[in-house]
Amino acid sequence: MSDLPGVVITGVSGRMGQMLVREVLASEKLRLVGAVERSGHDWVGKDLGTMMGGADLGVTVSDDAASAFEGANAVIDFTAPAATIAFAKAAAAAKAVHVIGTTGFSDDELAELSKAAQGGVQIRAGNMSLGVNLLTQLTKKVAAALDEDWDIEVIEAHHNRKVDAPSGTALMLGEAAAEGRGVKLSDVSDRGRDGITGARKKGDIGFTAIRGGDIVGEHDVLFAAAGERIVLRHLATDRGIFARGALKAALWGQNREPGEYDMLDVLGL
Repeated sequence: MSDLPGVVITGVSGRMGQMLVREVLASEKLRLVGAVERSGHDWVGKDLGTMMGGADLGVTVSDDAASAFEGANAVIDFTAPAATIAFAKAAAAAKAVHVIGTTGFSDDELAELSKAAQGGVQIRAGNMSLGVNLLTQLTKKVAAALDEDWDIEVIEAHHNRKVDAPSGTALMLGEAAAEGRGVKLSDVSDRGRDGITGARKKGDIGFTAIRGGDIVGEHDVLFAAAGERIVLRHLATDRGIFARGALKAALWGQNREPGEYDMLDVLGL
């Protein structure tokens, strides 16, 4: 077991963090070597297994990312943009593959991530699932085949605790549609409609966000023209798909050249 790549999970107290811990513990290809939480959190300094309600794992939760990443082969990170930027720098310094499932980055924050990727392997995706990445490719192909007489709307639904909108996955899909049409998403994105907005602008790619209950993740890409519609859809019912995709990325990233990668690279799509 000691020869397996060692993984550190950040944000271990959260739902996704705990899911990632369980998936790594169940894996026959990776081993858990560290756990990180923010300074002042109740879990810091305590055994991770105990805090998750089980037996001791011999892994103490740390608030010192740099120390926790030392000797690790990979860091899996589903936290928040500011934390992820700090983790990116620490992961690059430790030469650990940084798998990023965090979403909601600003353009300036993305630029910071790109700087960190110059010194290490960074794999970032708005969604780690195979199905969503296939949907992304399909969206690109359909958008390329249809002209601007077809309106494009990305419709996403998530649980009521999600803090960013549109979702990272919705933005992935919007980028794919824009790429298929040969335009920049920033030039055609329509994210807000309230009041008297006027008619829809031809060629725009719209976004609709739904928040409610415990919805794991639902994404539709709607292509609508006069008299007909095409709907591409992905429904997630288990967060485990994101965790398993992240583990696949952590393995794929071993011994890669420094740089920025995504799940399409990992999946060979």
